[in-house]
Amino acid sequence: MFQLTSSPIDTEAVRKQVLDPAAGGFCSFEGWVRNQHEGRPVLKLEYEAYAALAIKEGERILAESIQRFGILHAACVHRTGPLEIGEMAVYVCVSSAHRDAAFDACRYIIDEVKSRVPVWKKEFFADGNAGWVRCDHCAGHQ
Repeated sequence: MFQLTSSPIDTEAVRKQVLDPAAGGFCSFEGWVRNQHEGRPVLKLEYEAYAALAIKEGERILAESIQRFGILHAACVHRTGPLEIGEMAVYVCVSSAHRDAAFDACRYIIDEVKSRVPVWKKEFFADGNAGWVRCDHCAGHQ
């Protein structure tokens, strides 16, 4: 289950979706908006996504993690729209029979989501400047 949402992430609701009596391990990752990037003070962020492709690729990543690591369930929710410092931008959770698979799959999912899913981040800096992070098509839309 991969989702995009413009609302705060309800981690407990997502966690319930991966609960399984066969699971002996659970692992999660929360990505938060931090107040700096490469030494520059950040005031807030904004996320944009190509929703149809993001969901399709996100679902593909979750399916890969289940097959590759033998986990039972995986879920990921990514925010879109404006976010303030301290808000959760992304949540990943995994359940598995054993902890090692859960840890490995959780790391795989967040790394692949950041690499492959078309979600772009715009940072707003304290000096008044703003910029897209790793978004070639966004460069002309500052």
